Amino acid sequence: MSEPTPYDHDRSAYSREGLARLVLADHATEVADSAAGLVGPRNDVDTGLAGRVSQARQLIELAERTLNSAVVYEVERGSSWAQVAAYLDISAEEARERYTPAVQGWNTAFEEPYRLDETGRKRIPQLPTAAYDPNWACTQLDCWAFLRHVGIDDRQAVSAGLVIADAADEPVPAKDGS
Repeated sequence: MSEPTPYDHDRSAYSREGLARLVLADHATEVADSAAGLVGPRNDVDTGLAGRVSQARQLIELAERTLNSAVVYEVERGSSWAQVAAYLDISAEEARERYTPAVQGWNTAFEEPYRLDETGRKRIPQLPTAAYDPNWACTQLDCWAFLRHVGIDDRQAVSAGLVIADAADEPVPAKDGS
């Protein structure tokens, strides 16, 4: 499906590396927020028996998704499978086998950023939200980081460090889609 998407122009201002970094940051905030929910015991009485186990399991799932995002980001940065594998304590071949689906999914989403739902009327983004609508993601992530004092007093703790698209490699399409 090669029709333009609503956010193509905004997305084209960022490099794929920058978009991958946004996705990683977005997923990391979900891990942090989920972990924070396990800190205070005041609401334990409102949680069913074994409920904290459910929260901890969800935290693991979010962390695994974040790890996939980190691998995609590192591949976009130019890391080799051997470099990625060194931090995972596995072989380069095992890293390639385990994380190639995530990298392929990322690549495929750029070729086809959305699919139509079963009715054929609604677009469903294939890119993670932070990559599909990066301007929204920058606003949200900068706010999240500022409120939690990540990069003390830096209102652009996330967006200021992103790799922007190289004008020679990634031309910005006209807003009218042409």
